[in-house]
Amino acid sequence: MGFARTRSVTLVGVDGVVVEVQADLEPGVTTFTLVGLPDRTLVESKERVRAAVVNSGEEWPQRRLTVGLSPATVPKTGSGFDLPIAAAMLAAAGVLDPRAIEDLVMIGELGLDGRLRPVRGVLPAVMAAAAAGCARVVVPSVAAGEAELVPGVAVWGVTSLRHLLARLRGEPAPAEPEAVRDIGLGPDPLAVVGTLTAGPPAGSAPADLADVAGQGRARRALEVCAAGGHHLFLLGSPGAGKTMLAERLPGILPALDGPASLEVSAVHSIAGTLRPDLPLVTTPPFCAPHHSATMPAIVGGGNGLPRPGAVSLAHRGVLFLDESPEFGGRVLDALRQPLESGTVTVARSGGMLCFPARFLLVMAANPCPCGRFSGRGLDCTCSSLMRHKYLARLSGPLMDRIDVRVTVDTVSRAELFAPEGAGERSEVVAARVLAARERAARRLADTGWTVNAEVPGRELRTRWTVDADALDRAARDMERGFLTARGLDRVLRVAWTLADLHAHPRPTRSDVDTALELRTGVIRGDTANDDGYEG
Repeated sequence: MGFARTRSVTLVGVDGVVVEVQADLEPGVTTFTLVGLPDRTLVESKERVRAAVVNSGEEWPQRRLTVGLSPATVPKTGSGFDLPIAAAMLAAAGVLDPRAIEDLVMIGELGLDGRLRPVRGVLPAVMAAAAAGCARVVVPSVAAGEAELVPGVAVWGVTSLRHLLARLRGEPAPAEPEAVRDIGLGPDPLAVVGTLTAGPPAGSAPADLADVAGQGRARRALEVCAAGGHHLFLLGSPGAGKTMLAERLPGILPALDGPASLEVSAVHSIAGTLRPDLPLVTTPPFCAPHHSATMPAIVGGGNGLPRPGAVSLAHRGVLFLDESPEFGGRVLDALRQPLESGTVTVARSGGMLCFPARFLLVMAANPCPCGRFSGRGLDCTCSSLMRHKYLARLSGPLMDRIDVRVTVDTVSRAELFAPEGAGERSEVVAARVLAARERAARRLADTGWTVNAEVPGRELRTRWTVDADALDRAARDMERGFLTARGLDRVLRVAWTLADLHAHPRPTRSDVDTALELRTGVIRGDTANDDGYEG
């Protein structure tokens, strides 16, 4: 009879639960029983572990083997339990000293030849281990850089089961084929859709705002959204520059701080999109799913336990929906919860999980199905009914949550051929954005909010008040039904952002009127006071 135990981690969303892996060998017919709510991937580990042990030069015990995963009430998922199961079994068989593995946390998938392969979610798993007081973690060597981001944990990076056994026995590391050290892990095809960047591609120049020709008003709206964390809607004909503007928004956002970097990196670790050479995400991510993306791809889901979707992959960054009216209506309306709460709750038969989803939403749309209804619209072949139905696909409740709406006009020949340097570079705009955010942070200190877009409307109306005469135009629009109560709150949020950009102690009448224009998409002079609308 032999018994040994070690530890591993199972992920429930972005949170980890430390699991005790117990192995018991008893006399009897040679069997391998795995208990403790394993999923199908984990059940298949029995064959992977058996082959890996034999091909690593160790003898498989001819006894009845029972492996228990505790706590038994928590579902266990993934192939990361292969390594701890193999180590616990060998310790129970007397090949290893059981005391040598009791305090270790092991994560890794075994190949049939004993090589160790990385798994998704190493970073959040190690974070959970550290929170539980575990001091030593064993991970695949290719994922060691990711695990070492967690302070206070000693990380062992191993390449194979043979390598781990040699280290535990105090023997020299065996010679391993170079291919073992270069095993990569691709992104999760169920979770990653469209364009996803969590860091600048190696050797590429970052997209600069100076590349955008003209579009002064849209560029200004982009700066306001970056400074206050406001959502943006861009309306314009094809080729006007909507996509270029959206792609350059992450470049003017402030870099992620320490806690935010770990938060974002943990989500991308689960999705398998972390680069081995850049395991810590320090720049805001940019996610641009295709308009054919399904509900699980956008908000999270999939078979079994849900996985993060595009809204979570864009956490602390930008979610760009190009051709937004082409997305499914249910998919678009599902964004309403994360836009308000900064989280998304996904309920499936396999469980209910909460993923972080505090992103800056940018939606782009053509003015009509053919896209040529701009300017005088003489080339447009769409009827007024077709144009109305096209934009009506964006529901009122969703649009009510968009703070800034801008019409992106067609670029003129003069703007297109303007000399280089006509537009400000991203670094210049980013400096103003950072200064505005620092002013907001000082005002919001000790409140739990970091940007103006997060401040509840009640606080804006009672704690940080605006002069009554500054609200004249906005109040008039609200009384006439052109502006909802939520819309007024969002006007106040944008007004505070404009005040921060202008270094005003509180929003002026000009700040509020500009915020109202950005909200309604209507530019009005002092005499134009009867034609506002809530579009």
